[in-house]
Amino acid sequence: MKYAWMEAHEGLFGLSELCGTLGVSVSGYRAWVRGGVANRKGLTDEQLLALIQAIHTECKGAYGSPRRVRERRGRGVPARKGRVERRMGENGIRARHQRRYKATTDSKHGLPVADNRLGREFQPSAPNQVWTADITALWTEDGGLYLAIVLDLFNRAVIGWSIQSHMKAPLVIDALTMAWFRRQPGPGVMLHSDQGSQYASRAFQDRLKEYGMMGSMSRKGHCWDNAPTESGFGTFKNERVQGIRLRSHTEVKDMIFEYIEIFYNRKRLHSSLGYQSPVRCLEQWLKRQLPEKRVA
Repeated sequence: MKYAWMEAHEGLFGLSELCGTLGVSVSGYRAWVRGGVANRKGLTDEQLLALIQAIHTECKGAYGSPRRVRERRGRGVPARKGRVERRMGENGIRARHQRRYKATTDSKHGLPVADNRLGREFQPSAPNQVWTADITALWTEDGGLYLAIVLDLFNRAVIGWSIQSHMKAPLVIDALTMAWFRRQPGPGVMLHSDQGSQYASRAFQDRLKEYGMMGSMSRKGHCWDNAPTESGFGTFKNERVQGIRLRSHTEVKDMIFEYIEIFYNRKRLHSSLGYQSPVRCLEQWLKRQLPEKRVA
């Protein structure tokens, strides 16, 4: 549908240019964004509820009303935020809520630490310029597990991850290795992390040098220096862990694979990306580059 396509691309082109190319009016498009019915057929309350329930099931309760509105518009159907919120409230449909989790950073060590070269500049202009890394803990009936990830800050994609029953250096090295083999970037990528002993270890620093990467670390006690990665973990726990009884290590590993590789990277609508998925964001960037340019 024209309006849905325009909304997905409005951040890439001017509104007047889009309307002129597709032969629609600016006022008609703005009415659609506000929840109007320009060129659309409205849904009955029963049809809207069925669609809300379907998306709720598909995203496993991850989306509140703002993302549900975007999701429906992307599918070319009417979606007014107030009406969606009412239908959700009347039927007890709500997104998961976040809670606080114990920190996993061990910065009480005598290992060398890198300067904060990132400086909270969280919007690189291209892929493979800045990667960020962090660890989070998960508790199961089989004992604790630790998830390490590497995020490409450009499109917020999780490009490397590892889950193990310990927080030693091999956990973060494995996540970095996966990211490097997936992307195989040229030298000069910045890898930003906290000052944890895993990232400051000789083994991890040697791997950075082997890959031609430059280290950067958050200041001690400043978790917001690595805010996108912290936010990514918060989103994951909010959407998959909160209120769930985690039983076996195998169950958790399967859940993490599904969340990262199938949902988060390919389907989840990220507000920081203009309500696109990381894969979609990268695809749009590639289209604006020379035809021969590729990202592995």
